[in-house]
Amino acid sequence: QVQLVESGGGLVQAGGSLRLSCAASGHTFSTNAMGWFRQAPGKEREFVAAITWRGGITYYADSVKGRFTISRDNAKNTVYLQMNSLKPEDTAVYTCAVQDFSSQYYLDPSPLKYKYWGQGTQVTVSS
Repeated sequence: QVQLVESGGGLVQAGGSLRLSCAASGHTFSTNAMGWFRQAPGKEREFVAAITWRGGITYYADSVKGRFTISRDNAKNTVYLQMNSLKPEDTAVYTCAVQDFSSQYYLDPSPLKYKYWGQGTQVTVSS
């Protein structure tokens, strides 16, 4: 199995920045992508961004494109989410996950295609 631990969440004012980290341990899948999702109270989990573990191909939700950047450090088995120009609507629990199939080219935005979820880290953006 793969264990995922998120960190870096917190309280920030609108327009500020945060950098989230997702550290993976255990059995890793170098051909499987990693994704970031978020879930606000009373809302369904939504896709944020994804990256292939080995190839570095990225994919972003329209709502965060141009503001968020996903990156990876294979030596540390860690995926990052740099969040800039944060808005109150970005407030949510952010969770990382492993894509449930092997591909170096296709990044799926559906949470149903991911497994080995972390427990999440809270991001709160004040107005």
